[in-house]
Amino acid sequence: MENRIDYIIYKFLLDIGIPESIAVDIQFLLEVLVLVLLCIISDRLAKNIFVRIIHSIVKKTKFLWDDVLLENKVFDRLAHLAPALVVQATASYFFSDFKDFIPYLIRFTDAYMYAVTLMVVISVFNTLDYYFKQTEALKDKPIDSYFQLARLITYFIGGVLIVSKVFDKDPQGILTAMGALTAVSMLVFKDTILGFVASIQLSANDMIRVGDWVSMPKYGADGDVIKITLNTVKVQNWDKTISTIPTYSFVSDSFKNWRGMSEAGGRRIKRSIVLKSGSIKFCNQEMLSRFENFHLIKDFLKERVKEINDYNLKGNFDKAYMINGRQLTNIGVFRIYIESYIKSFKGIHPELTRMVYQNEGNEYGVPIQIYCFTETTDWSEYESIQSDIFDHLYAAAPDFDLEVFQHPSGKDFNKLIN
Repeated sequence: MENRIDYIIYKFLLDIGIPESIAVDIQFLLEVLVLVLLCIISDRLAKNIFVRIIHSIVKKTKFLWDDVLLENKVFDRLAHLAPALVVQATASYFFSDFKDFIPYLIRFTDAYMYAVTLMVVISVFNTLDYYFKQTEALKDKPIDSYFQLARLITYFIGGVLIVSKVFDKDPQGILTAMGALTAVSMLVFKDTILGFVASIQLSANDMIRVGDWVSMPKYGADGDVIKITLNTVKVQNWDKTISTIPTYSFVSDSFKNWRGMSEAGGRRIKRSIVLKSGSIKFCNQEMLSRFENFHLIKDFLKERVKEINDYNLKGNFDKAYMINGRQLTNIGVFRIYIESYIKSFKGIHPELTRMVYQNEGNEYGVPIQIYCFTETTDWSEYESIQSDIFDHLYAAAPDFDLEVFQHPSGKDFNKLIN
């Protein structure tokens, strides 16, 4: 009895003249103060000894994961358990005269330990999240979504355990009471639930990855995916603005993912040049002689002209009318010229589809469709290649006696008047 700290403090207070009526209260406050000081000292010692030892060990290893654990303060937070262990070990010794207080102190200490453990687990999740993102096989997967859900579940379980310990209630009873709020919870966490389901679908079907170029006009998004979380997908547009899109929208709405283009190593060119139908005609000898000077098609013309002449000679067609027999047309020769030009153009992918074909004529004229792929997926290089090709084709069309369609302007009307 006389060796107990509570008795020593009480005896000291009486010896210095403190009345017995208040000596007990002062004794309680002093014991609490001493315990708090012990907790502070234990916390400092744990950080200065335990954490420093861990730091020195981690720095000597070549592993990445332990560095990430250190960076996310897993060991620092773990050190905060030291004060709780001190309280649990000394509570009955300090407060033997206040036995009614001990259960409350132990309950709050347990709640504190739950809270520290919760923060340690969250730090571990942060570590795993970062570590998996550095893994080649997982770095483009929506890892954030899964860890956000894990954090939510951990916070929920930790919160229930802390509340149950503070109020000395059975966790099952608290969960039962919360069951009545299920409908409200479903409403509150609707976006989170939808986002989680969408994340699973996006991952399982490999619909979107970090780094993909996506286009989603409904949300004004056209750029690279920079982050996928449980509730949102962040897209950095080409003008460097950020579009934030609900994750479930990538399941419920349509969007375009350009990943296939990037993986193929080429970006598609699909544009047409519209020619006036009135400028289309059969090629006479003067035109053919002129076309034979065009380097890209001279070999083709020699072979095709010989083939056509042999055919017409065997058929004994009346050459007074060009409609008889077989004849080359300026639009046909121009189409062959475009094919040869595309094949010879540096920057067009030789292993992907290359086509030049005629689309159905309309009120604007006859469209000649160019379909091919560049060797680069870089936007600026792609646009430069595409522009160079059509610059040349617009300038080359008149050499084939063809006119490119354009709506008449004021200058055209002035020519008619004059």
